[in-house]
Amino acid sequence: MPEPKSAFDATYPCDFYEPADLFEPDQMYTIPEIGRLLQELEPDAEVDPDTEAVLIDWAIPWVVAHAEDMVVGEPLEEDGPGYYGVAPHAIDAADGTDDPA
Repeated sequence: MPEPKSAFDATYPCDFYEPADLFEPDQMYTIPEIGRLLQELEPDAEVDPDTEAVLIDWAIPWVVAHAEDMVVGEPLEEDGPGYYGVAPHAIDAADGTDDPA
């Protein structure tokens, strides 16, 4: 059910990161790690299972929305997670270069 804005003590801008701002260019991350990064936590920060579920719920649509600026790595183990990183063209766009490498 919608709530009036007056019900909240404060509201904040809805700012989201771009992959080039969030990821280290030479690193690949799992969905749970991306969820932590989106909340300004370290990728390996300990969180309780309920919090991790919420972080994953936030991370999945963020990955889908930014797919064109990301690369995907196959799982390192047969039953392991997939990994995601920033695409080279997104890094170049973020730093103002036109190098497609």
